[in-house]
Amino acid sequence: MKNIHICGFSIVHVILFGLLLLGLTSCEDPIDINLKTGPAQLAVDGWLTDQPGPQTIRLMRTAGYFDAAQPPAALGATVIVADEDSVIHEFVDLKGNGTYVWTPKNGETFGKIGKKYLLGIRYEGQEYYAISQMQPVPTVDSLVFREEKLNPVSSETGFLGEFYATDLPGQGDYYWIRTYHNGKRLDGTNNIVVSYNGSFNGSADTDGLLFIQPIRWSINPEDLYQMNDSVRVEVLSITPDAFYFFQQLSTQINNGGLFASPPANVPTNIVNRDASGPKAVGFFGVSALSSRTARVEPATIRPSDD
Repeated sequence: MKNIHICGFSIVHVILFGLLLLGLTSCEDPIDINLKTGPAQLAVDGWLTDQPGPQTIRLMRTAGYFDAAQPPAALGATVIVADEDSVIHEFVDLKGNGTYVWTPKNGETFGKIGKKYLLGIRYEGQEYYAISQMQPVPTVDSLVFREEKLNPVSSETGFLGEFYATDLPGQGDYYWIRTYHNGKRLDGTNNIVVSYNGSFNGSADTDGLLFIQPIRWSINPEDLYQMNDSVRVEVLSITPDAFYFFQQLSTQINNGGLFASPPANVPTNIVNRDASGPKAVGFFGVSALSSRTARVEPATIRPSDD
C-alpha cells in the first residue's frame, strides 16, 4: 500500500488522529445562545510557542455584529495538537471558561523549529483541523531608549524605545512583533505589527539586514515611555498565511472613516472536515520566539540623535 502524505503527515497519522479525537470525546451539554444575527461559529485563538511553560488555545463562539457583550466561551470541546512524529498534546479546559491548556511535565517544552503541527478540535459533533509549521526566528540583540519630546510644541519629554534584530538570510521570513509595557500587552489587536524580512511587504530587498527603523520603533506607545518603565519586546516567527491573516485582521479592526471599505471575512486556516458543515473563524499558529526586556534607566538610555 502506498503511504500517502498530506502536508508532512501520513494518512496513517490522520486516521489515528481522528480516532484519538473520538476516543477523548466526553458527553457535551448543549449551550443555548440567543444570537442577534446569523448562526454562531467556532472562533479559535491558538498561538503556541517554543517557550517554557503551559500553552493555551482559546475557543469561543461568535456573537452578533452589533452585540457588544463578550463572546461566549466554547465549552466541552476536545482539543489536541500532534506533531509529525505523532507526539500528542492534549489541551484541557481546566477552569471551564473556554481556555484549553496543555501543561508540560518537568523539563518539557512545546515545539521544535522546522516541525509541522496539526490542531484537532471536536466540538458539537463537528471536527476541525489546522496545520502550522514552526519557523526560525532571529535574536533580539538589544533594547534601548532615547529621550524625546512628547510633541513638537511641548516641553514635556518621554523616552522612545528601539529594539535591534537582524533578519535571517537566505529566504523570505515573516515576523510578528509584540510589546509589553509594565507587563501589559501594548494596544493588543489595535496595533498589530508584522514584518517581512525585517521590513514591509513589497519594499526594498532587506534579506539578511538589520530590521528597518520604522519596525524598530513600532514598539512605542503614543505617549512614549517614562523613567523606570519596564518594556518587553517579542519577535515571533510566523508563516506566510499567518502574515496575511494579520494584515487582513488589522485592516478590518482599523477600518473606519468616510472612505472605509465594507467589512469582509478575515481568512482562516481552521477547516471543518465536513465541507458542508459549519465554518470556523480565527487562526492556529506555532512560533519560535525571541525576546528582550529592559527598564528605562540610565544604563539603557542612549544620547538623542539631535
